[in-house]
Amino acid sequence: MFDHLGLAVKELKASVRFYQAVLAPLGFVLDGSGTGFGPPNAPALWLYETTNARGTAHVAFRAANRKAVERFHQEGLKAGARDNGKPGVRADYSPNYYAAFLIDPDGNNVEAVYLGEEG
Repeated sequence: MFDHLGLAVKELKASVRFYQAVLAPLGFVLDGSGTGFGPPNAPALWLYETTNARGTAHVAFRAANRKAVERFHQEGLKAGARDNGKPGVRADYSPNYYAAFLIDPDGNNVEAVYLGEEG
């Protein structure tokens, strides 16, 4: 449904560092512009600096496996994120919904989710 997403941030450099850390385990990279993330040569998340960043977004990123979800969470905590839900099954969503949640530097709720079988 979506082609790309723009996320308002207060401090671009700090947010780029954060998203580089948490998205690397998911296979997403920073593009040549220095503000877009996604698969190589296909950025889909764009960061833009503004004083009006409110930190009210929820963004979920698809992970290839449970280990990637766990690394997303670990790297995010190392990069200064606040924990908003440790890696684990969210059976209230679905029996195979394995996710972790972090609060980014601007207060946004970011998630990594794996929807496959255990492994």
